[in-house]
Amino acid sequence: MKIGWIGTGVMGAAMAGHLQAAGHELYIFNRTRSKAERLLRDGAHWCELPAEVSANSEIVFTIVAFPADVEEVYLGETGILSGKGPCKILVDMTTSRPSLAQRIARSAAEQGIYSLDAPVSGGDIGARDGTLAIMVGGDKAAFETVLPLFQLMGKTISYMGGAGAGQHTKMCNQILVAGTMIGTCESLLYAAKAGLDKQSVINIIGKGAASCWSINNLGPRIVRGDYEPGFLVEHFIKDMGIALQEAAAVSLSLPGLALVHQLYLAVQAQGHGRSGTQALMLALKTLNGDNGSNNP
Repeated sequence: MKIGWIGTGVMGAAMAGHLQAAGHELYIFNRTRSKAERLLRDGAHWCELPAEVSANSEIVFTIVAFPADVEEVYLGETGILSGKGPCKILVDMTTSRPSLAQRIARSAAEQGIYSLDAPVSGGDIGARDGTLAIMVGGDKAAFETVLPLFQLMGKTISYMGGAGAGQHTKMCNQILVAGTMIGTCESLLYAAKAGLDKQSVINIIGKGAASCWSINNLGPRIVRGDYEPGFLVEHFIKDMGIALQEAAAVSLSLPGLALVHQLYLAVQAQGHGRSGTQALMLALKTLNGDNGSNNP
């Protein structure tokens, strides 16, 4: 198939690469062309504008940074929906606002195009290994059409309902991740204070009732003092902000999420907005009066 791809960042480049490796012809756009060089070397076609991507593609995937970027890519003057072409299905894999997903779906439908919101979970590791969890909202028939492509990028793919349902499901995911991230960091802080070998702690508690993705995948990075991004702090702050806004709209109180959101704002204020989410450890260390090495 001729597939459009917009957004070749930490996750997007790997995800698009799986489609390319399966033999699909890619038409790509990214604000920074250098981040798409590997795909271009492997035969992808560069497009100067999002509209050019959709003009050459049967299906267009996007995974960008913030809801404002999603809105511009789809609904802007040179956005995907501004031009004409063979495109029949749009798939936004960004974590974004459910209301925006619904708005895009309505605008696409006016042009006879289906739109899916399909945010993912699994970070850079899942994107690289093709093991992402993909939660999808939108037209069921369009989902069935795209499913073989989703299966190239993810291991667990679920249709969750109409437009916006994928984004609502991702909010559930991010609320849970927020809780496991603070648990991971506090657990390793305690281990360090008790004089335990932190990796040995991970090896045992990561196999029992405390097992979670955060301790098993990000815990070892924390132990090594590795705060390079698999998923950026600033993007997680965005996600938690969306979840808190959606919760407030239905008078739902989420005090745990609100606390972790504030701690991540502290991480960002310390200059680590472009670090990985495991950098939450740095804010917690500061709260405990430790401004020394990056090792917990």
